[in-house]
Amino acid sequence: MMIALLIEDNFDEQEFIYPFYRVQEAGFKPLVVGPEAKTYKGKTGFGWQADVAPVDVDTEQLSGLIVPGGYAPDRVRRYPEMLELVSTINKAGKPLGSICHASWVIISAKVVAGRMLTGHPSTKDDLENAGAHYSTERVVVDGNLVTAQHYRDLPMFMKAFLERF
Repeated sequence: MMIALLIEDNFDEQEFIYPFYRVQEAGFKPLVVGPEAKTYKGKTGFGWQADVAPVDVDTEQLSGLIVPGGYAPDRVRRYPEMLELVSTINKAGKPLGSICHASWVIISAKVVAGRMLTGHPSTKDDLENAGAHYSTERVVVDGNLVTAQHYRDLPMFMKAFLERF
């Protein structure tokens, strides 16, 4: 059982590393997916290797997917293959997590319309313009979609995400 974590340059290290280890503690294997299988640098310069590119992912093998925030989501949403991966997980009803600025990815993957969710307050207008119902709650669950506002919400976010299993 694997859970994908998306990565690109300028990822938020806290929003990537905390879920990476929490999914392992819960018995899942993390699969780091980047536009290419290479090393990406976080906001502070910390590097992490992507295991695979999205075209090499067998979505049948994934149990869920998490999109960390930072500035990486603005880059992730530029790759149709990354967005297709998010969309496929959502359509399958598998747990899909979005933290902070990851809202941009789930907007571009067209999975937010009509749903109640949260994200970094600076993404509120983007979410509402995409048809989402924005909540000021720190963590929001709408079916398989689990969203959080900030890295400070990671404990509640991961608890809610893992409860989907």
